[in-house]
Amino acid sequence: MMIASDKKSTESGLSINTPYASPVEFVDALISGKPIAALDIGTKTIGLAISDTNMMIATPLETLQRTKFKNDMDRLLTLESYWDLAGYVLGLPINMDGSDGPRCQSVRAFARNMCQYTSLPITFWDERLSTVSAEKYLLETGTSRKKRAAKKDNFAASIILQTALEYFQNKKAL
Repeated sequence: MMIASDKKSTESGLSINTPYASPVEFVDALISGKPIAALDIGTKTIGLAISDTNMMIATPLETLQRTKFKNDMDRLLTLESYWDLAGYVLGLPINMDGSDGPRCQSVRAFARNMCQYTSLPITFWDERLSTVSAEKYLLETGTSRKKRAAKKDNFAASIILQTALEYFQNKKAL
């Protein structure tokens, strides 16, 4: 499941950022040679991962402790500037049957609010089983329970980002 963002104009002619409808449009809007970030948005934390500048490899970056939205965005904008990001991929918690999960609405609301703070393109990506996969990997590598709890969200974000990057690379090859 991929959903993305585009620029829409208000009645006054001002351009506002909104989530893209297609991942192809998202990729077309990216500036090459810059990394993209993925967010795994939870109620208490935001897992963050970043790609390399070739957009081929995702790396877990950090887990942000959620506070107020404005504070969350201040931290994300600091990272956006530091890493010179080209765009964002937000994990969308879809149910196994393909229907919207209970947290989809809050992730979409986060994205709409995020668009008021950044002009970078934003897309959604199906995050099914990303946290389960992250926990399994951390368990298999012998990571302690305490460290697993601290790292699972940014590892889940890297899984979300890696699957998106592979899709984007395959679309470019066609």
